[in-house]
Amino acid sequence: MSNFIQDANWRYATKKFDSTKKVSESDLNTLKEAIRLSASSYGLQPYKVLIIENPEIRALLQPVSWGQSQIVDASQVIVFATEMNFNDEHIDKYVTNLATTRGISEESIKGYADFMKMKVNALNDEQKSVWTAKQAYLALGNLLNAAAELKIDVTPMEGFESEKYNEILGLEKLGLQAVLVATIGYRHQDDATQHYAKVRKSNEELFINL
Repeated sequence: MSNFIQDANWRYATKKFDSTKKVSESDLNTLKEAIRLSASSYGLQPYKVLIIENPEIRALLQPVSWGQSQIVDASQVIVFATEMNFNDEHIDKYVTNLATTRGISEESIKGYADFMKMKVNALNDEQKSVWTAKQAYLALGNLLNAAAELKIDVTPMEGFESEKYNEILGLEKLGLQAVLVATIGYRHQDDATQHYAKVRKSNEELFINL
């Protein structure tokens, strides 16, 4: 746990990446596995994750990302895109995967499947959009922590135009919408931000013991 705290203190939202340094395929696979293993509501993972390396695509994304340099300088750009119309079909697919993985019949978990459908279908479109986005943020947390252990920098970004991302990446035709961006790579030695003291609330201000 001491290493985890050290890693958490080491990481920061990198403002300037070293464009000459690339995340290795091995480390990228580790980060992908960390994302894949993330917790999510019912285990449904109502999102897709795009990993963008193509410089032409990234050049198109930068202007609709508030012009931030991380989009073009980082090793990879990761886009979390949620399912726009998460429905019974998605749950049925999950149930099939669950039954296959655990070697049980789908019929034996029909009650659980019906329960999930009831809960998810009770959400209106806005509520469902918020719910799916929350699951993507859980995955981001795993990415941040796994990357810090590998000493790979990550910058979570909400400063982008989601509709433009959808258009550039062709997400709408896939039934997806971009909700969160994270750039990964290695901090540039000239990024002064890495030397700033980490500012967080004190234990006394943050925690309430009852």
